[in-house]
Amino acid sequence: MNIQIYVSTRNPDVLKAERFFKERRIPYQLMDLKKHRLGKKELEVFAAAVGVKALVDRSGKKALERPVAHMSDESLILDALLDDPAALKCPIVRNGNRVTVGADEAAWRRWVEEA
Repeated sequence: MNIQIYVSTRNPDVLKAERFFKERRIPYQLMDLKKHRLGKKELEVFAAAVGVKALVDRSGKKALERPVAHMSDESLILDALLDDPAALKCPIVRNGNRVTVGADEAAWRRWVEEA
């Protein structure tokens, strides 16, 4: 397994993801989106796996102040997320081409069982 956890802010779901993989002694890479710029191909992999609209953080007042939270055109959403990665819902957990958004322990368990 090649786990990468993409985060822009530390929130309870990010801590759950880190704890899940630490407890199982599964190595992971923490990708801080403030330091690591997402490439268009990376973002397209995420969008293909979970859908473009699932990537947008729409929780909380601050998130809803961002224009991307109100967009419906998928190409515009992708461009906006490239410019403002803080608008991504976190964590995004990637295992190859498989991706989850938020704390999805059921999917992570399946990955562990398959490995």
